[in-house]
Amino acid sequence: MRTGWLAEFTLAALWVALAGLLWLILGGTLGWWVVLALVASGLRHIIQMHRLESWLRDGRRSQPPQSWGVWGEVFEHYYRMQRRYTKRKKRLARVIREFRESTGAMPDGTIVLDADRRIAWFNSAAVRLLGLVGNRDIGQPVTSLLRAPAFERFMRDGDFGRPVDIDSPVNLGGRLSIRVVPYGRGQYLMLIRDVTRLQRLENMRRDFVANASHELRSPLTVLGGYLENMTDDEAIPEIWEAPLTEMQAQTTRMTTLVNDLLELSRLETDAPGEPDERPVDVPEVVRRVRREALAQAGGERTIEVDLDDSLGLAGTENELYSAFSNLVFNAVRYTDPGGRIRIHWRRDPEGSASFCV
Repeated sequence: MRTGWLAEFTLAALWVALAGLLWLILGGTLGWWVVLALVASGLRHIIQMHRLESWLRDGRRSQPPQSWGVWGEVFEHYYRMQRRYTKRKKRLARVIREFRESTGAMPDGTIVLDADRRIAWFNSAAVRLLGLVGNRDIGQPVTSLLRAPAFERFMRDGDFGRPVDIDSPVNLGGRLSIRVVPYGRGQYLMLIRDVTRLQRLENMRRDFVANASHELRSPLTVLGGYLENMTDDEAIPEIWEAPLTEMQAQTTRMTTLVNDLLELSRLETDAPGEPDERPVDVPEVVRRVRREALAQAGGERTIEVDLDDSLGLAGTENELYSAFSNLVFNAVRYTDPGGRIRIHWRRDPEGSASFCV
């Protein structure tokens, strides 16, 4: 038995013994003396509870009241719990302070969102990138402060596997990339990065590819025309037949590469936003590609098709035609005369569509 409880039982025994002694000395009814002893013991416990309640109400900032028995141990337990809680609180405050200092030093904006996607905290970079204002924006829905259709759709859909790019709300011509990472219990970490410089470099690369392709197209057309005339000219010595054929083949190859680069540049420079997708009759697109491929093959190659006429696709018809024709025309180009090319448009066992050449 613990010392505190032993002391309490000893005290109770003393109260009973005192009641019996008073009964022997003063006389009267023994039961009343025992009741008086129990009342005195109960008053002690009430006084100790009042001391505990007063100490807890004061915030437990001072030393616990001095007592003995069970109440002394209760005060001591509470005091030890208070010290553990204080240490844990200081440790947690230190972790939070270090987290804020580290995120505050990051060049990327950082915003903590609660389960309702309201702003719980943000660093100085978020102030610079989004124009947030101190405590005024704490607790506000992030979509109310960052009004961009693409971002609102991004948050509404909840598909955070990829970042979303939006125009900067504070820097005209700037571009921001936003990524949202769910964590904890319904909380979100929102990371904002300024990608203006990267986008400008990407635009420069696309412009260079487009301009270089256009500049190469004209001389290649001229070279191709001269080579075609020279091939058909009977005055050209026979010894030049093989070199002219090879030069014509290489010119055709370069023209194809330039056309591919132009098509790539066109696809990359399409305006961002909602894709202009419509139901596309893919079997009819494939038949059109086959007709053009047969004309290109000149009757020297066989092209077979296996189509599911009931299988369509939502997309952009010109882009689908460009992708399909590129595959088929390459097959014609690299298939020996007399060869056979097969085109399949079917539904996979998993339920998705498959175009195969």
